Parts: sequence; structure tokens; C-alpha cells
Amino acid sequence: MALVEIRGIEKYFGGVAALQGVDFSVNGSEVVGLIGPNGAGKSTLFNIISGFFPPSSGKVIFKGEDITGLKADRIARKGIGRTFQAPTLFMQSTVFDNVFTAFHMRYKQPLWKAFLHTPFARAEEEIAKEKTMEILGFVGLASQKDKIAENLSSGWQKTLAIAIALTTNAELLLLDEPVTTLSPDRVEIIMKLVSKIRDTGTTVLIIEHNMKAIMDYCDRIIVLAYGKRIAEGLPSQIRINKEVIESYLGEIG
Repeated sequence: MALVEIRGIEKYFGGVAALQGVDFSVNGSEVVGLIGPNGAGKSTLFNIISGFFPPSSGKVIFKGEDITGLKADRIARKGIGRTFQAPTLFMQSTVFDNVFTAFHMRYKQPLWKAFLHTPFARAEEEIAKEKTMEILGFVGLASQKDKIAENLSSGWQKTLAIAIALTTNAELLLLDEPVTTLSPDRVEIIMKLVSKIRDTGTTVLIIEHNMKAIMDYCDRIIVLAYGKRIAEGLPSQIRINKEVIESYLGEIG
């Protein structure tokens, strides 16, 4: 069974169609690229999957459950994490506190108990601290845990955004342009991290304009243009697809 199924998703803003009947599925432990020209509807689709927009019609099925139209916080708790094109960080806080704060938002204990430092709240806080360091170690940021987020390079800021997304225990991770504008060495580091995340059992759906990264690291690629799915297949198939080349201005050829 597919981990996530996109069934006939449509989204209209006023009279303008951003997505028109988009269908595809993503299996467990895949890295799937979602590509297409600007305005193709890629980020809109991410917003629908993660609960920031409701679709005009169609369904999002996650692990066999219809999650269409659920709020973002409920979808995150079900195991879908995401990043955004511009990292949404607490810029004046440390790397550690950015990730630790994300865990705080998932505390099981009520806020008043945390405020009173009850034993259960203290125990959860210690667990969150341990998990924060585990994630920072996993993504390569442990040595920079005390650095202010604003002082990180753009590549490390995007890595920190991925670390924050991992606090959701995501089974599906949506990455929105994690390597666009980065230097080739940083692109390789982050894409190797994406593969590492996949190897732990997390499925990754990634929007990206860096075609080398997409072709080198994705198991499959889905192509949108003008709000419609125009192609789907292996990187080797997408690279030579005439409709993709024409719609994407020859950038893949």
C-alpha cells in the first residue's frame, strides 16, 4: 500500500486554477522529486498535503486514512513534516533552542504542568533535550548547537530547518527547495542527508530546481506544469521526456 496518495487534487484561487486533477502516489522509503516550472503548483500541493490549504476538491490519503482538510498541527502529529522555501527559524535563538523548542510544542504534559516543573514535565524535558542532541548529531549540527541561527550560512540554516522538521517523527518529509541557490559542495552534503533520512525509513517528497540533485538522488520524479501532472518516472526516463523538456524550457535535456 502506498504511504501517501494524491487523488484528483484541484485548487482554485478565485477563478484561477493552481492545481487540476493531480494524481500520484508515493511508497514507503522513497525519495521522490516533484519538479516543474515556477507557477506549476508544486508549493500549493505541499500546502495542501501538510494542511495549510484545503483543496477545492480531491483527497489526500496518508497510510490509508483520509486526511484531506485537516489542520496543519493534526497532520504533523500524524507523521508528516515539512520545510519551506525560506527557512522558518527563530533567528535570534541558538541551534539547540530551535530544535528543542520544536519538541516543546509536542509536549504531552499540559503547559501549566510544565510551568510548575512537575516530575512528568521534567522527565519530558530531559527526553526532549536528549532527542534534540540526537537530531543535531544526525544532521551534522551538534558542533554548532550554541551558535545563533542568524549567524549560520544559508546551507546550515536549511539543514537546521530539516532538523526541526524531523522533530515530528515524520514518516513523510516534505522538503521545499532544500538546496536551491546553494554551492555544489553544500548541495551534495544536504542531498546525502536526504538519502540518510530515507535509509532510516522516512519517505521524502522534495521540490527542487537543482536538476543535478534531483537526477542524482531521487528514486522517481513527478513533473507538474500548469497545475497538471505531465509526467512521472525514473530519472533516466524524465531526462529524455520531450513534453517535460518543452514545458521546463529544456533545463533537463
